[in-house]
Amino acid sequence: MALSYQFKSRFDVGQDGRGYFRAQSGPRLEPSTFFVDMSVITPQLLAQFDVPGPRYTSYPTADRFVEAFTEADYLQALDHRREASRLKSQPLSLYVHIPFCESLCYYCACNKIITKHKDRAASYLRYLAREVELQVVHLGSGHAVSQLHLGGGTPTFLSDDELRELVAMLRRHFNFVPGGEYSVEVDPRTVDENRLSVLAELGFNRLSFGVQDFDPAVQKAIHRVQPADKVFAMVHAARALGFESVNVDLIYGLPLQTPESFARTLVQVNELRPDRIALYAYAHLPERFKPQRRIHAAELPLGGAKVAMLAQSLDAFSDAGYVYIGMDHFALPEDALAVAKRQGRLHRNFQGYSTQPDCDLIALGVSAIGRMGATYSQNAKTIEEYCDALDQGHLPIVRGLTLNKDDMVRRAVIMALMCQGQLQYESINLAWLIDFKTYFAREMQVLQEMQTQGLVKLGDSGIEVTTMGWFFVRAVGMVFDRYLQQGRSHAQFSKIL
Repeated sequence: MALSYQFKSRFDVGQDGRGYFRAQSGPRLEPSTFFVDMSVITPQLLAQFDVPGPRYTSYPTADRFVEAFTEADYLQALDHRREASRLKSQPLSLYVHIPFCESLCYYCACNKIITKHKDRAASYLRYLAREVELQVVHLGSGHAVSQLHLGGGTPTFLSDDELRELVAMLRRHFNFVPGGEYSVEVDPRTVDENRLSVLAELGFNRLSFGVQDFDPAVQKAIHRVQPADKVFAMVHAARALGFESVNVDLIYGLPLQTPESFARTLVQVNELRPDRIALYAYAHLPERFKPQRRIHAAELPLGGAKVAMLAQSLDAFSDAGYVYIGMDHFALPEDALAVAKRQGRLHRNFQGYSTQPDCDLIALGVSAIGRMGATYSQNAKTIEEYCDALDQGHLPIVRGLTLNKDDMVRRAVIMALMCQGQLQYESINLAWLIDFKTYFAREMQVLQEMQTQGLVKLGDSGIEVTTMGWFFVRAVGMVFDRYLQQGRSHAQFSKIL
């Protein structure tokens, strides 16, 4: 089910900071385009769903992980994969966390180490190699890998030779298959054309550039000044080098942003025309993330202005020909992500939406989160604790979770809704030997109200998220989250809108 959006309504922000949609007519829509009359999205509906909620890069979410899950539990999951012949042909996914950054971005909630001492990377790479060796003892070597992602921090903090060393180490232990998705996060301030050439040489075929906003005042307020012409030059260089896909990250809700200023950024992004766009709402949680304490709360846009920025983004990207993948991702129609969406092959993991099949994920480095079989695990969050565990010959796992049947049933439902926008009762019944409508009787009652609000359609054979429902798809997923329904606090999550 392919969805592209045209939001042909006018969003006004009153003096009270609240947002109001006023419908206006738009051009005739092509048959393949779905129109959302934003005038039906009332301030009451926005207020109802302007609440914190998970992004569902996993279910159960990481806040459910427990310290009772230990290295022994993870090693058991590795042993099971090695011994299960049916799993040997299924490729793995790898995530490598590079925590180092040269400067601090005030909005950042990632696990990072701010340093200008480049020599710290060499020691870290040795520990990464040790972690891989400990994994391979139980997993075995030579497993196929169809997805690799370098995240951070700033992966391009590493020198060219260090990047070569890292990739060579991974290739010694794993078999990277042709046609895989091999991506790296790039800070445009840390690279030039030669650096991008090295990344291409090493087999990376996808880049993600952190832009956030092109407005100079906003950049200064978040301590991330990067001229637009630098970003344009790097994206053009990436295309010349043959990278299959270039993503740009944007954030709305940052200090000093207004709908007017963000509209100018949207014009520049459409001129840049990346293959993919990730559009995130800024979550201001200074009590959890110390760097955010440097942001003045009074400079943050109010809720109505934030929704205006989201609405105009959806409108601008639709007009530019982008397909709305879901939640926070857009892609050009020919990009692999949009193709996977049309073909029903979209998946979601800790890096967001993915074209690769749902698979086990080995996570390497400080704070990295992995998935193996019916388990999730997370490494130590400090580099001292991470290195100490490896020095003692142990994997640095400090918490995790073994999923029960209910967790796995609900994960299947939530991921189907988040990725495909629909599910068939029969497929869940056959896969998990349940009766969907009986098992989820309470949830179906909640969805009845969402159907009245126009967010979902409940049929005899399944559930479908409407085009307007994609605007609130995280809330739809939350209906099936048992832990949220048990009264767990929502406060640790970013807001849905």
